Amino acid sequence: MSVRILIAGICVAGALVSAAAIAQTPAGPDCAAKATEKKLHGAALKSFMKKCDRDAAASACDAAAAEKKLAGAARTSFTKKCVRDAAAKPSVH
Repeated sequence: MSVRILIAGICVAGALVSAAAIAQTPAGPDCAAKATEKKLHGAALKSFMKKCDRDAAASACDAAAAEKKLAGAARTSFTKKCVRDAAAKPSVH
């Protein structure tokens, strides 16, 4: 009986740690919802959230480059720097 309680406790702790990891990432609610929907945990969750953050930043940076009417090498350079800077900013959740 105590083994079942121990296993249940470990499962609950794992779920709480996963929820905390999602809450600390700078990803939007869409990334967290998708990760929850896919039931990702551990390294798969971390990898998914990192890629989702990068993709979200790239979309925002592409929109900013279009707004500035950048093209060619200037657009590429701006987008790379923008994504790099977005990834360096800490989360405020």
